[in-house]
Amino acid sequence: MTHVSGIGSWPGESAREAIVTVRDLLTDTEGLGLPYLPEIPSRGPGSDMIGRSAVLLADLSVDLQPSGWRFTDRPGRDVARARSLWRQDLDELAEAYDGYDGPLKLQVAGPWTLAASIELNRGERAVTDEGARRDIAASLAEGVRQHVAEVRRLVPGATLTLQVDEPSVVAVLRGELPTASGYGRVRAVDRTEVADGIRRVREAFDGDVTLHSCHPDAPVAVLAATGATALALDLTSATPHRWESVAEIVEAGTRLWAGVVPTSEPESAADAVRTATARVVDGFRAVGMPSARLADVTVTPACGLPALTPRGAVAVQRVAVDTARELTEKEQD
Repeated sequence: MTHVSGIGSWPGESAREAIVTVRDLLTDTEGLGLPYLPEIPSRGPGSDMIGRSAVLLADLSVDLQPSGWRFTDRPGRDVARARSLWRQDLDELAEAYDGYDGPLKLQVAGPWTLAASIELNRGERAVTDEGARRDIAASLAEGVRQHVAEVRRLVPGATLTLQVDEPSVVAVLRGELPTASGYGRVRAVDRTEVADGIRRVREAFDGDVTLHSCHPDAPVAVLAATGATALALDLTSATPHRWESVAEIVEAGTRLWAGVVPTSEPESAADAVRTATARVVDGFRAVGMPSARLADVTVTPACGLPALTPRGAVAVQRVAVDTARELTEKEQD
């Protein structure tokens, strides 16, 4: 059957409301759903993707500066806030999933997005320093091990999937990140090093790993070379050439998380489901993939949903659920 999940970020400021809402949307789906621990960035510093993942880094300290997160000799006060928010989320997760036996997804920012976003103490992006790049990948790998162990302790019946978010990977590969002065660009990082850094984090986890990048030009072959179990891609405007790249990795054994549901509240849920379903079916047909392979697809929104209202986010997630149901029926055709 085709499955359904979400990318991770959610609107509002209540961890309890977000966790329970996502749980209810994705566990009452006849086995189609893969619920997740939502990120709630509107709560402020420390709840953003970078700060939230930075505090998971093992033996590396950060602080929030006016220009953004920066590595420091000792943790700053915003780190304490971020850790407190994490504790709230995990407490709510344990309560909401008490006695749960099923799939559950966690999200962390990947090593290249962290390296592109966190500054060294001299003000340049960490991605400019080869040693810092290695340290971030190793530290994140250890942080992931510790984080997963904690979630498994709190929700022992859950079968975990780890999602690694890499929204900055294209800019890293292309050398598009501005320098601290703003007058230059950070030198591009070699594809092999990029794949190796992600692979190190992937190997820290013994379950399924989904690598997510919503950039329309995310390099499918490079991302697949990391050993990720699945790739989560924005396919709302995918060209036939894009679908050919997707077909290659699917045929090689990498599963597809198809971001075919736009991240805006639909005017008509029925029309949105038809459109999202057609995106997948037409894409498969264009490259000659059989409908039976729809069983390897997980439907998601194109990206996170923090810019919506909670009601809008629920509407988008429901479109994804209904799209997965439609595709499950088409697997039998």
